[in-house]
Formats: sequence, structure tokens, C-alpha cells
Amino acid sequence: MRLPGRMAATIEILSDFEGRRVPLKTCLADWARGARYAGAKDRAWISGLCLDVLRRRGSLSAIAGDDGARGLVIAALVRLWRVDPAEIEGAFADEHGPGAITDADRAALTAGDRLADDALKDVPDWCAPMFRRAFGDAAAEEAAAFAERADIDLRVNTLKATPEKALGALKSVRGESVPHLATAARIPAPDPSEKAPAVTVIPAFNKGWVEVQDLGSQIAAAAAGDVKGAQALDYCAGGGGKALALAAMMENAGQLYAYDRDARRLKPIFHRAKRAGVRNLQVRSPAEGARLDDLEGKMDVVFVDAPCTGAGTWRRHPDAKWRLTPQQLERRIAEQDAVLREASRFVRPGGRLIYVTCSPFVEENEDRLDAFRRDAPGFDFIDALGEIDASGLLTDEGRAALAPCAAPDGALRLSPARLRCDGFFVSVLKRS
Repeated sequence: MRLPGRMAATIEILSDFEGRRVPLKTCLADWARGARYAGAKDRAWISGLCLDVLRRRGSLSAIAGDDGARGLVIAALVRLWRVDPAEIEGAFADEHGPGAITDADRAALTAGDRLADDALKDVPDWCAPMFRRAFGDAAAEEAAAFAERADIDLRVNTLKATPEKALGALKSVRGESVPHLATAARIPAPDPSEKAPAVTVIPAFNKGWVEVQDLGSQIAAAAAGDVKGAQALDYCAGGGGKALALAAMMENAGQLYAYDRDARRLKPIFHRAKRAGVRNLQVRSPAEGARLDDLEGKMDVVFVDAPCTGAGTWRRHPDAKWRLTPQQLERRIAEQDAVLREASRFVRPGGRLIYVTCSPFVEENEDRLDAFRRDAPGFDFIDALGEIDASGLLTDEGRAALAPCAAPDGALRLSPARLRCDGFFVSVLKRS
């Protein structure tokens, strides 16, 4: 496919997204079924442009003069991808292009570059006050970072390989170490029109030496602290990313339980644990009628990766921010309150409760913990950075990088502007 056909496809997909507000990957898949002629490079180009448009939709709309798909695509090609305006104008005349050029199209081609005016334009209007509450004077800087493309972060699985061995194997996909954690690696974000490296097909991945896991998620798992030989429960385990990180920190000693109220989300954990060489994991699935009553009051660590809006992943899933509604936020808040109540009963006296969300919003984090502690006064905040240090994974550079992420009561608010990671909130409480 040439530029005219690629532009037409991108406009079609974005128009479909705006009309249905389903996940972008659904719109891409629906288009691809009717476009068998599109090769892998074409699909990568079109997907990359769709994602970049949605990352900067507000800013691009200001440039284009409207929020229609045609203007957004033109503005993104000129202002983000630096395509020659004459080449874009020529694409409209092609039989495979998006149709005859209009006055509005020409206006989008020639408009000034106003992307840097206010990055909060790229946050849904109703979310902007929550961004300001979370980040204060840095809100615009953080919003800009949430609109950037994300790197591919990896965690070295020390049950199978040393960091040195794994990093050597990652050279073929441009992998490099991340200095914040001893076991963190990163593949820099590719050009938006290029396909990302196929990490899951390289030998190092299939041997279980590395797992794909955002740096923020790795730091959150490390907040469990020194867990060697511990009794630990991952209460919202999902696909098992943090459970596998905990198992590696535990060095396969002690006992790790994985549970999720939605049994379907646990499906990947079995294969992933086998590939990673995890031997101390017991999955408790509600689909099998499994209960947790025997664990009540006995866990040294209970890890709660709470259901949330996922606003912290907007770099990777920019379509999600335009699909998020206030009603969905209210549902997540109710679920967070319930999960905290349920999970806390498994913490033994002196044990730790780790509360994590992939969201920067105070409404899903500090507010939830304040409400929880009003009903559960036996839980006191402790320093999350100190617990991460106790894990043995934190480097001197990581300690310095995390210090500016400090939030009230010893918590951490991780963000792409500060760490080039997804947005996470991490808090640790101890049961008296």
C-alpha cells in the first residue's frame, strides 16, 4: 500500500472508533478482515498512526480546527510524522486516497503547530481536574508524557537466568538494562510506523529468561519487600505478571497463592508459571470452587493489584482514555473499596498489605485508602521506598529516581515523566 491507501484506511478505522467506541484493536481487526491485501508493514503503519492520533487527539483537533478523522490524520502526518504537506495533498488525488481534498483538509495542512500549548488538551476534559489534583503544577508535563509512545519493558527472571545472561540474549532486539532495578531491561519505543520487535518469539523469552512487564509494574511488585520464605497472596492476580515477579523474589521458597474473582483472567498464569520455572505457586480459582478461608489472618504479604480505570496505561492504550466515563470510574471505586475490605482479612498481625493501581488519580488511591483505614484502624502506612529497598532489587540510581515520586503517607506515584514507565500508585500498610 502507498500513502493514499494507508491514509484512507486510517481515516476509516478512526471514524469507526468514534462511532462505536469499542477498543481500537477491534476496529483494526474488523478493517483487516476486509483488507487481505494489506501487508505487515501496512498494518503496522496504519496502527501506529491511529495510536498517535489518539494519543494527541486534543492537540491535533486544535490544529485541524475540528475533531473529524480526516483533519486529525492530516494534522498528525504533518506535525508528528513530518510528512511533506505536498505529498499528503497529492494523496487525495489518487484513486485509492481518502477522496477529493476539501477546504477543511487544506486548512489542516497549513495550520500552525500548536501542539505545545497545553498538553492537558490530550486528556478528556472531565479527567483534567483529576490530573491537576494528582500532579499539581506538573500536570501539563505529566499529561504530555502520558501522550508519548511507550518503550517495551522487560523483567529478567532470576529463576532461570542472570541479568547479564538475559541482556546478552536481548541484543538481537535492541534490549538494554534499566538502571533503576537490577532485573529491569528495556527496548526503546520503535518509530511509530514500524512494527515493534517480536519479543515473544525470541529464545530468551520462550526459555523463560525474560517476561514482558512495565518498569512501573516491576517496582510495584518489589514493594512486597523481602519475601524469601514468606506466605504471600496475590489477591487480584489476573494473568500473573506480578505473581511471577513475586515468585522470583521469593526464590521459589515459601508459598505463593494466586487468586482472582474473575477466573477467566487466571487462564494465562498456568502456562506462564511453567515457562518461568515457578514451583511455589498455588492457584486458587473460583471456577473450581476454590476458597481462601484457610488463609485468613495467616499471610505475611497480601498483594492487591486493584481493579482500576487503567489511566496509567494511556501511552500504550490511548483509545482507553477516550472510552473512559465517569460512570466507569465510580464502578472502579466501588470495586476498590470492596477488594481492600476482602483482601485485608488475610493479613496476619505484623503482616503487610500492598495496594497498587495502574492509575495516577487520587480518587482511586489516597481517597480509597483513607476510606479503608476509617473502617480498618489496625492498618498503618509504612514507607514503600523502604520496602522496595528491602527487596534487594533497587539500585542507587533507582533510589534517587524514586525519591521525587513520593506521595503522602509513604506511598509512591510513578509516572512516565519521572521514570518512562506507566502510571502506578504503590502504598504499603502494616497490620498492627
